[in-house]
Amino acid sequence: MWKTLRPNRANLAIWQWLLLVLCFVLWYVLTSPTLLPAFYFDDPNKAAFFFGEPQKVLQRIWEWFTSGEIYLHLWITLVETVLAFTLGTALGLGVGLWLALSPLASALFDPYIKAANSMPRVILAPIFGVWFGLGIWSKVALGVTLVFFIVFFNVYQGVKEVSPVVLANARMLGANRKQLLRFVYLPSAMSWVFSSLHTSVGLAFVGSVVGEYLGSARGVGYLILQAEGTFDINTVFAGILVLTAFALILDAIVGIGERRLMKWQPKTGETEKL
Repeated sequence: MWKTLRPNRANLAIWQWLLLVLCFVLWYVLTSPTLLPAFYFDDPNKAAFFFGEPQKVLQRIWEWFTSGEIYLHLWITLVETVLAFTLGTALGLGVGLWLALSPLASALFDPYIKAANSMPRVILAPIFGVWFGLGIWSKVALGVTLVFFIVFFNVYQGVKEVSPVVLANARMLGANRKQLLRFVYLPSAMSWVFSSLHTSVGLAFVGSVVGEYLGSARGVGYLILQAEGTFDINTVFAGILVLTAFALILDAIVGIGERRLMKWQPKTGETEKL
């Protein structure tokens, strides 16, 4: 009986949804003033004030979408995120390949790359606001700085991990520099690239929302900031859930691209053991 009900490839999605429902049920129970009165607060209503109430959070999301209030804000945030993700990925891929294939340039720029990566880039948001204004481009610039280094270091390492034996064999067969890049270096780095892209999606959202916090009149980050100003914790959680859902959608799109471009890569077998 348990063998048929335990998580496996056939019912994994069902278990994932059940886990999500369980999280909401626990949230509801722990913040309900009637189910657990004065469990960890002298006033049972304080739990709902600090942690929100899931039914009100979901109701707020429903009101946003049925009234159309959120569509403009969500569109602005998604545009900022996609632009930051695309530009940051392209720059990281290009610079990573360049420095990985050019030892002299790599040695020259190495301390500057490390210094820029060690800097907390969120503090650049006010500077970008001055340079690019309070429109979308200041948010895009911040997102690019967050995405770039994740992609760059993965591409750089992926190219460096190319087997010398494979390179020697390809050169012995007459492959030129362009063919080596296309058929050896890029395939080797691609698995590293897609690994970084899954992380970069969330960072692109971080750049957009942080930028909207510091100066914006539109965007989901702006809605969350307005709710925080009035201590409306349910609206804050509603904005967080909306952003999380769309981040998962973008991550799923990256996953589809990964499966199509990485068909040649053998499966690890981890999912087979479920």
